[in-house]
Amino acid sequence: MKIVNIGKLSFSYSSKQKPVIDRFSFDMEKGEIVGILGPSGSGKSTLLRLVAGLESPTGGSIAISGRTVVDDTSFIPPEKRGVGMVFQDYALFPHMTVAGNIEFGLHRLSKKERAERLAEMLELVQLSGFEKRYPHELSGGQQQRVALARALAPRPSILLMDEPFSNLDTDLKVSIRSELRDILRKAEMTCLFVSHDHQDVDAICDRTVMMVS
Repeated sequence: MKIVNIGKLSFSYSSKQKPVIDRFSFDMEKGEIVGILGPSGSGKSTLLRLVAGLESPTGGSIAISGRTVVDDTSFIPPEKRGVGMVFQDYALFPHMTVAGNIEFGLHRLSKKERAERLAEMLELVQLSGFEKRYPHELSGGQQQRVALARALAPRPSILLMDEPFSNLDTDLKVSIRSELRDILRKAEMTCLFVSHDHQDVDAICDRTVMMVS
């Protein structure tokens, strides 16, 4: 089953500039982990922002789980796309506990359902017992797992990850790569993973798409 279908997608910041993305087409199957590689300026992060709905394309279409989320005549807002996102800096709320961060997107669930989902996510990312801690009390790797749990908690159709290892040292990257792949597999999550590092993509992803500037 195709989770993502991108057809002839284009994006430019103005009509006078060369397109950052030019007629890009791409499909993803359910459960696939796909790496997006390319140099700075090739449009990797812009592609994620377009899929998430944080930018609007100048042409083309994007469908998620069989539903068109943007084309020439329609635009579905980010919160209704069924997309989870992990940013480079994790974007955790410093004044919230681990539990508060993970439960942030679960306001539509009952208190009982939120508690159950929290426990499920903590177990998935191996942070059970950390729910009362604050981000500043966690290591970089633990912060990343909280960000991952928060993104997965609403059960999105697809997870977008933008250079998630950029703030980690080399030794930590090695252990986190295998952990991340295991977590994504256990969650049966479809993931689009942007990186400039071939080693990240080789360790985690099922296939790779190269973007050129």
